[in-house]
Amino acid sequence: MSTTPEPIIIIRKKKVAHAGHHGGAWKVAYADFVTAMMALFIVLWLMTTSDAVKKAIAGYFRDPSGRSQQMGSAVGGIGDSLTVSKGQMGDLKKKLEGALGQIPNFSVLKDNVKMTVTGEGLRIELLETEKGMFFDSGRQEPSEYGRELLVELAKELGKLDNPVLIEGHTDSRPYNSPTYSNWELSTDRANQSRRLMQQSGLHDHQVLEVRGYADEKLRDPAHPEDATNRRISVIVLYGPPGANTPEPAQTGVKTSSPSH
Repeated sequence: MSTTPEPIIIIRKKKVAHAGHHGGAWKVAYADFVTAMMALFIVLWLMTTSDAVKKAIAGYFRDPSGRSQQMGSAVGGIGDSLTVSKGQMGDLKKKLEGALGQIPNFSVLKDNVKMTVTGEGLRIELLETEKGMFFDSGRQEPSEYGRELLVELAKELGKLDNPVLIEGHTDSRPYNSPTYSNWELSTDRANQSRRLMQQSGLHDHQVLEVRGYADEKLRDPAHPEDATNRRISVIVLYGPPGANTPEPAQTGVKTSSPSH
């Protein structure tokens, strides 16, 4: 038997640090893949949504502050900007009718509020009754009904950038005064309406012109003394300021006798 001790064999295992070469790179690649898939699903979802949703989302990216989104909801998804175009005036008309319908006393007023889309824009007319609905007879200041309706209109129109014209009209019954006539009365009523609307939401830059026509543009020429000829008209013009050329306002003085 040999007494020579067997040699001791030591095996050293070398560890390969794979992490040193790869680290967390796979996580970054996976995150990029998930993000790309999410973007794909969002695009596919957008392709199946309604036009109103598409416009609302587009409006957000154009104006992240939310101003255009506020307009989109206020005017029933009319567009991405604050300016109502010619093709969208019908939508604005419906939205305004809905907003005015929320006024508590609107059932009393609705037959005297007429909205018409014309070549100039959306014409909103506040027609008087024989006793006076929006303005008491001979008075420049709006009545309680007149104030209520003009304030609500101002709130809605103040959400737009469209320019606005405000007109005052009277019937043909003369005013018995050498210094104050239907011309002054129609102009003063239009200007009082302008002042109230600007205090209630209509922006200064929106008012392009205040017109007083006296009885020169009767609504019912066959009945020149009819109460509906006495009215305030608010015209919402198409497009931005300067895009429309309004008719020049008429001026002059007519001597007349009390009525209105």
